[in-house]
Amino acid sequence: MKPICILKSRLLAFSMAAIFLGSASLVSAAGSTDSVVQTAGTVSYVSGGVGTESLDQLGAMSSQFNLKLVFALKSGEYLSGVQVAITDAKGKSMLDTTSEGPWLMTKLPAGNYRVVATVAGKAEKRQVAVGGTKLKTVDFRWGSE
Repeated sequence: MKPICILKSRLLAFSMAAIFLGSASLVSAAGSTDSVVQTAGTVSYVSGGVGTESLDQLGAMSSQFNLKLVFALKSGEYLSGVQVAITDAKGKSMLDTTSEGPWLMTKLPAGNYRVVATVAGKAEKRQVAVGGTKLKTVDFRWGSE
């Protein structure tokens, strides 16, 4: 009887997370491995990380970037479909995109930035100082309520 209760509670938690997320998606173990570097103005970026092959591919590319954003629920489930806006210290938009997976890596000029990541209308904001070459990782976590 106990395993059924655990299964029911996991299904309930998953259902609640799905309702909370709306247009964002929980990331499954299987997925695309086509991580293509894109550009927005002078900024290059890549997103993905759906499945272990994609995570491995992005990990191998990480030396090309200096900022890595990771998106997940507080319970640990990764998210995709997160709206991301990055502005420099003067308020100039550097990147405005939707992440195709739980990882978004970008190459920005060294400096200070404001990163806003939004899921289902709930924005998380971070002030980030980025250096020239060393990869800085910033986590964004949302509750399931």
